[in-house]
Amino acid sequence: MTKVNGKTEAVTGLNIAEIVEKFGYNPARVAVELNGAIVPKARYAETVVKENDTLEVVSFVGGG
Repeated sequence: MTKVNGKTEAVTGLNIAEIVEKFGYNPARVAVELNGAIVPKARYAETVVKENDTLEVVSFVGGG
């Protein structure tokens, strides 16, 4: 299993683009950290999540 935003999720084997879509995030408005390192958006489709990885997805929200 993989931790996504602190919760154990069944996403092992998926790439980051698939995970972002699965959880309903807007890819243009998120930043993703995998095991403590920011993943560039250009690498989302090629970065596959492995067992015991930790993923943090941060969504940017406008406001004022």
